[in-house]
Amino acid sequence: MMTPRALAYHVLLHIEQKNVHPDKLLRALLKNHPYLSPADRALITELVYGTLRWQGRLDWHVQKLSRVSFEKIKPEVRVLLRLGLYQLFFLNRIPDHAAVNETVRIARATQPRYIVSFVNGILREAARRGPDEWEWPDPEREPGKFIAVTTSHPLWFVEKLAKKFPYDEIVEICEANNRVAPLVFRFHPEKVSLETLSDWFRERSCSVEEGRYLRNALRVKGLREDLSQMEPFVKGWIQVQDEASQLVGYMVYPLAGERVLDLCCGHGVKTTQLAFLMEGKGEIVAVDSAAWKLESLEENARRLGVSIITPLVSDVRSLSADEIGLFDRVLLDAPCTGWGTVRRNPDIKWKTHPRDPWRISRLQWDLLSHASLFVQPGGTLTYATCSIFDEENLEVAVKFEKSFGWSRKIWGGNKGIRPGDLLPEVDEIVRDGYIQTFPHRHDVDGFFVITWERPKGKR
Repeated sequence: MMTPRALAYHVLLHIEQKNVHPDKLLRALLKNHPYLSPADRALITELVYGTLRWQGRLDWHVQKLSRVSFEKIKPEVRVLLRLGLYQLFFLNRIPDHAAVNETVRIARATQPRYIVSFVNGILREAARRGPDEWEWPDPEREPGKFIAVTTSHPLWFVEKLAKKFPYDEIVEICEANNRVAPLVFRFHPEKVSLETLSDWFRERSCSVEEGRYLRNALRVKGLREDLSQMEPFVKGWIQVQDEASQLVGYMVYPLAGERVLDLCCGHGVKTTQLAFLMEGKGEIVAVDSAAWKLESLEENARRLGVSIITPLVSDVRSLSADEIGLFDRVLLDAPCTGWGTVRRNPDIKWKTHPRDPWRISRLQWDLLSHASLFVQPGGTLTYATCSIFDEENLEVAVKFEKSFGWSRKIWGGNKGIRPGDLLPEVDEIVRDGYIQTFPHRHDVDGFFVITWERPKGKR
């Protein structure tokens, strides 16, 4: 039976070698090891996400401690060293000797003897050094590298931010990316009251905070139970969804009885939100190229009691209006780099290429221009990403406006009136007819959302 640290090591190694999403791996691992206690499950999750979050800084330490060049250290050994160093530097509740010994034990079980000695030597030297004995990049001569190393971000990302943000704000952005994001739920008042739901979580020693921008959002910290087995989840009272993601639904803001097209819908978190906004009346066609994601959507819809969604497996660009018709509302939840969700997905830092924002913007443009074909005259088209990069956001939007001439609309174009579910604070994040959120400014995920209305009588 493997220890929690050994299980975390194998998850991290799989991520390093196969580029698999950590959440998917962790859920599978925890499901296959039901004997693990809540404390062990929490430790594994902390080790995986914490090591990924601080990977760049941990690698810097390895380079300063090792006589072997970092590039020549095998991936298995890099992962071992990161895991041990993370416990030494960031988990104060774990004694240094335990962090070293447990990591060396994993090395003995998986590596040849000379690697065991190497890992043991690096970790013991790291444990011996005081906080003032480490060498960092010079903040005066290399400010970008200093931020990148100390906040554990790729240098290209910091240099990209420097073209738009001042130094202090770059630091704030990177620091916000390293904070653990709260678990945010969308709850349904017709099923459960805010008071009842808050009490349920407080009874389980969770801290609870009402939404910053939405009345139907609840922010929870300290939850240790398996979400899929919780009463509020099983009964369909709640859906995990960050407030920024929920704002997308309100920018679409479909009315009861309308026909809605949700493109690149994924697991359908926003799709089910649209269904609730429509009061369960009308039709939603949910399109995604991954059949397994649509299966997840259908399970989610059943749990929430939603019955107006028709899933359709297809590439958006292969669809035609002759096949599926025109719609009152079209949402394109575009594929993107995901850099607005780094708090939740720290692996994004290390698997994104500097040119990816530009590359993916070309796909986004193709999808957006094709999505416009399904909007009936007087209907609306909403474009959304969970990125903070202009190439994927405003630049795509402006290109669309120059090509199509459609006008921007707020809150689905319903007279531009803020929906009652939104708190007045939401007005602070609406600018020039679109929404752009940032974790460091708004304490929500980084999202971009814009809606246009198709003119009546022309394309």
